[in-house]
Amino acid sequence: MARDVYVANISFEATEDDLRNLFSVSGTVKSVRLLNDPRTGLFRGTAFVQMANAAEAKDAIVTLDGALLINRVISVTEALPKKPKDPVADAKQNPPRRKSPGRGRRK
Repeated sequence: MARDVYVANISFEATEDDLRNLFSVSGTVKSVRLLNDPRTGLFRGTAFVQMANAAEAKDAIVTLDGALLINRVISVTEALPKKPKDPVADAKQNPPRRKSPGRGRRK
């Protein structure tokens, strides 16, 4: 079963291929997902790398945590499971915005 590892402190110059090549020393890389800021669309310097199985993911964590990639020391940890979204809690935290009545452009 495939396992994800979380990679932080990645150089902004790094590409998916750079990560794929680095992590291939620990086994088969199923996928690489670079994380972008949702507002700006810019790379955040973090990624998820999916390894083929748990043993390869563990080897990647042990072997590559603290490795140098494009002049930056990366941090490699086990990816935490994604928390399910609670639509009720999300609505309370982010209520829909209301438009102000009658505040258009003056002529």
